[in-house]
Amino acid sequence: MRQGKMSRKTQETDIFVSIVFEGSGTSSVNTGIGFLDHMLTLFAKHSGVDLKVDAEGDLHIDAHHTAEDIGIVLGEVIARALGDKRGIRRYGHMVLPMDEALISSALDLSGRPFLVFQASFTSDTIGGFDTQLIEEFFRAVAFNAGMTLHLQCLYGKNDHHIAEGLFKSFAHSLSQAIEIDQSNKEAVLSTKGTL
Repeated sequence: MRQGKMSRKTQETDIFVSIVFEGSGTSSVNTGIGFLDHMLTLFAKHSGVDLKVDAEGDLHIDAHHTAEDIGIVLGEVIARALGDKRGIRRYGHMVLPMDEALISSALDLSGRPFLVFQASFTSDTIGGFDTQLIEEFFRAVAFNAGMTLHLQCLYGKNDHHIAEGLFKSFAHSLSQAIEIDQSNKEAVLSTKGTL
């Protein structure tokens, strides 16, 4: 079973994350940030992974350190669960409708971290959560998991729908990329022989 877990404690945050790829989409998420709890819960459900997140952060300042550090640790546990990436499909892509919004997510578990984030919000916050932190969260995940990630809102008006679409489309593209190709389960999908 492919899984990873990690604890990370700094003067700003204390975070534990575990992930099981061969899961059923169950989650236990407690970040102290209601909107982020909702996004991570639906990420688990739509990716099919089992996810546990426990986080305490300096929320009396703002949510920045907590959201970013959760992204860092989530990226790390994804990398740990991937191991040597033998047999994975490597790539994933989803164009996902969320009511009036249409969101695209494409990723490559290449070991080369990169983020392209093309989504904007009309409000500063959603449920009290700073919308700028959505990009920060995904940057932390991508760079610590070693993935190339492209997220784009093709169109949309409602900020909640756009944000939710980003997390759901990411979940589905990750689910595709981590899937084991049964016809090549001992191979690494690279001419270099390693990722």
